[in-house]
Amino acid sequence: MRRLLVAAALAADFLATSAVSPPASAAEPAVLPPGGAAILGWSPEQQAWGYRNIEKINPAFIIKRGDRVRPLPKASVQIDPRFTFGTKSYDTAAYMAAFRASGVLVIKDGRVVLERYGLGRGPDDRWTSFSVAKSVTSTLIGAAIKDGKIKSLDDPVTRYIPELKASAYEGVTVRQLITMTSGVKWNEDYTDPNSDVAKVGLRVMEPGVNPVVSYMRRLPREAPPGAKFVYKTGETDLAGILLSNAVGETLSQYLSEKIWQPYGMEKDAVWLEDVAGHERGGCCISMTLRDYGRFGQFVLDLGKIGDREVLPSGWMQDATSAHVTQPPYGYFWWLIPGGYEGEGIFGQSVSIYPSEHLVVVINSAWPAAWVDDIDKHRMHYLEAIRAATRGH
Repeated sequence: MRRLLVAAALAADFLATSAVSPPASAAEPAVLPPGGAAILGWSPEQQAWGYRNIEKINPAFIIKRGDRVRPLPKASVQIDPRFTFGTKSYDTAAYMAAFRASGVLVIKDGRVVLERYGLGRGPDDRWTSFSVAKSVTSTLIGAAIKDGKIKSLDDPVTRYIPELKASAYEGVTVRQLITMTSGVKWNEDYTDPNSDVAKVGLRVMEPGVNPVVSYMRRLPREAPPGAKFVYKTGETDLAGILLSNAVGETLSQYLSEKIWQPYGMEKDAVWLEDVAGHERGGCCISMTLRDYGRFGQFVLDLGKIGDREVLPSGWMQDATSAHVTQPPYGYFWWLIPGGYEGEGIFGQSVSIYPSEHLVVVINSAWPAAWVDDIDKHRMHYLEAIRAATRGH
């Protein structure tokens, strides 16, 4: 069920980003893949090109890198995990071919033990994150608390988004927002054209007010704050608006200043924007495979860059605790056996195993937004990776 909710969430994110640019080079297709929610129906060829060039299809902000690139040294011994599922056996090449992976990166103790590419992608090519962006937004909220821009997770949401006063969000805390336990009524059914997820943020409803805020403040309450988990795409975008209001910068600027430049990402990233010109807090940062790995390593390092702490002490432990048990969910992080991960539809994941000092990145172009059978294979592959790196 959680996977179906994630898939529906991303459909709504793309409904609000539908501008199409003309081809810029002969390397691009004569007709670009359609933007907006049409991304859910892209052909395999459109996926392979579009996921690594999505800023040419929808408007986006640039997340600037710095002058220094953080090295990711290659380990002297490389791994090639193998597993059997059902009647079939897989190594990395077979897994990537079967499930249309564009990249697999495994970092153990800060060293790369596996790095592979597919679908025409190379080391310099970005790939869109889909909902993995939610975990980035959560991490930036931690940075804003460290900076004193957000005073506490127990602050009311209305302190940072005053337009939500006198709405169902009155009395909801930042913590309840980022665990999706606000108690605000929401319909995440993307098959229903009248659902909230299908309508939120599509048009400017009130001049000067973000369209997501305009929509969300009209929703009723169905449960006391903190009492009920409901996956809400709109709340991940509210979290992004809250964050940018608190820090007084765009999300892209803040991400560049707090992580991208000081940690040493190798390439500019891009973050898709909505119809109001604001980044989607819940969707769609594009970055290279190695920069996904660097972000995972930053989180594994508990948000420390050298001697400097970007995140509050204990933040990552708290963010990846089960604040919701059904399903196990933290602050926009999903809990998995032995660790936690950011997930995105069509097969995007950054999986982190703290006690094993292990980061695993998988980017893919699955044939549908979510396929339970493919995800079961992915989880078996992750377990094979963990086994292959033990004692490495």
